[in-house]
Amino acid sequence: MKLTPEQSKAVAGWAAAGDNLSAIQRKLTAEFQISITYMDLRFLLDDLNLSLKDAAPKADTLLKGAAPAGPQGGPAQAPDALPGDEADEPLPGELAEDELPPAGASKVTVSVDKVTLLPGALASGTVAFGDGVTGKWIVDNQGRPGITEISKPGYRPSPADAQAFMMELSRTLQQRGF
Repeated sequence: MKLTPEQSKAVAGWAAAGDNLSAIQRKLTAEFQISITYMDLRFLLDDLNLSLKDAAPKADTLLKGAAPAGPQGGPAQAPDALPGDEADEPLPGELAEDELPPAGASKVTVSVDKVTLLPGALASGTVAFGDGVTGKWIVDNQGRPGITEISKPGYRPSPADAQAFMMELSRTLQQRGF
């Protein structure tokens, strides 16, 4: 797809501002009436020699225990803290290190099904949160975890339980070779 110089400049500005692919896709549609697929947008950004700011490593990388890739394809190096940068500040929705429950203190338990029968799921199992609410979880073929069923409608686990679930899920799947 060819963009006009004005459109290319707008896309470059959005990418530099930290917009993700979905946001750029929406803005192209809203401002220029350009409908573009997610994959075509990725190719377009590559053609324009633009890169996006990646806020966090992808979930599938974390679940497999691999280090996120750096710009040249090698392992990423931890960036040095910039002046005024709070390097140890948790992301929104995460708990600070001093708020995390001590290892083994979490009441979240995760089990993995011996056979996964759900279409599109790499793994599945059950989770029991600290307050007794249970649910079924899956990891889809893109490595994204999710809850498919929950015993209490509208339930949202506490931030500590949510983080404990992700840590326990990662540990359990790593033990099983995922």
